Amino acid sequence: MPVVTSSRAGERRSRERGGRLSLRGLSQHRLFPRGLSPRAAFWFTAAAFAAQMGFGTAPTPLWPLYEARDGFGPTTVTIAFALLVVGAAVSFLVLGHLSDRYGRRRVIIPALLVAIASALVLLLWPALPGLLIGRLMTGLALGLMASTATTYITDLHALAYPDRRGSAVPALVATVANLGGLALGPLVAGVVAQWAPRPLVSVQGAFAVALAVLLALVAGGPETVGTRAPARERPARFALRPEGGWGFAAAGGLGAAAFATFGLFSSLGAVMIHDRLGISSPFAGALPGFVTFLASAVAQLGAGRVTARRPPVTGVVLLPVGLALVAVSLGHPMLWLYLVASAIAGAAAGLLFKAGVGEAGRVAAPASRAGVLAVFFVVSYVGMGLPVILFSVAAEYAGPLPAMIGFAAALSAGAALATAAQRRRPGWGS
Repeated sequence: MPVVTSSRAGERRSRERGGRLSLRGLSQHRLFPRGLSPRAAFWFTAAAFAAQMGFGTAPTPLWPLYEARDGFGPTTVTIAFALLVVGAAVSFLVLGHLSDRYGRRRVIIPALLVAIASALVLLLWPALPGLLIGRLMTGLALGLMASTATTYITDLHALAYPDRRGSAVPALVATVANLGGLALGPLVAGVVAQWAPRPLVSVQGAFAVALAVLLALVAGGPETVGTRAPARERPARFALRPEGGWGFAAAGGLGAAAFATFGLFSSLGAVMIHDRLGISSPFAGALPGFVTFLASAVAQLGAGRVTARRPPVTGVVLLPVGLALVAVSLGHPMLWLYLVASAIAGAAAGLLFKAGVGEAGRVAAPASRAGVLAVFFVVSYVGMGLPVILFSVAAEYAGPLPAMIGFAAALSAGAALATAAQRRRPGWGS
């Protein structure tokens, strides 16, 4: 038949050019023709991305319960949180480029499997070693998912809507799935922990079931990367466009500042609510993390398709305001003030993150997008882990208020420097 002949001829020409199928060719000759349509796979992948990110932040309101169960303090909480960051960074750095070579779906499925396994470890090993190992596995799964899902969502949108090339929708959906998932994780865990029996078991079980269902759905999606390319023509793990160095440095700085803010509220937010405000409700402990990530997602939605110039500047202005209010709320403990501060800081971090991931995508060589985004996320997650550890140590020796003031000053300066570096990129703002 003419359609089959055309498809095979197109595939043969693609192999002659290096063996990698184009998105247009895949829309005619999918590797999994009986599976999901690209449009359905687009939304299921976004849902899986959100659920896995939510699983990463779900322990936010549970840390006081873990403290009570295992008898450790805020420093151990920070270490447990840092293991998530270590796992994510290792996964991003070592494995984050693999979807450029082996395929997006073929990496997302193992990511979901590792996340389910980590939930089972946390569920079946109720002791500190199980918590630490489970968090490390959660980080590994998160690292496999984040850069791959971001790129896969873009590919699927191009397959589903070939006439909408250059649309802002896939980047927006990926970002909202990322940060919306991070926001919903603490809220879901807080609700379950507040009203369900055996909260530490119920939360992990709920996420394990949700991830298993989404795994079954995502497994039917089409692959968007061919795997027949000769080894010598496989894309580099990390390759930038010419003169992209300043742009990537700026992207990394913006991502690190944003994730350091996220890390503060997702690791120590519930502890601050419990210790400084004297509120022991798990639902109340979930609010800082939820408000931070929700404000981040809303700010990015509100930013829409503004120019590359505006989000960093707005975020740079809002970040010190939000963090300064956090310091005020520590000196004058009031829940409403702490939540307002969380919202402002979260909105600022969301705008910084959007600018950072957009800049990383712009300066990446086309064949190495997932690899470049993986390195971007490594830098961002190091920013999430290291400053929070330093904050925890400083708070133990100098007190929470001086530590918070130093934290706010350092992050605000880092965001400003990253924005200045972005201005040095050739063609910035165009």
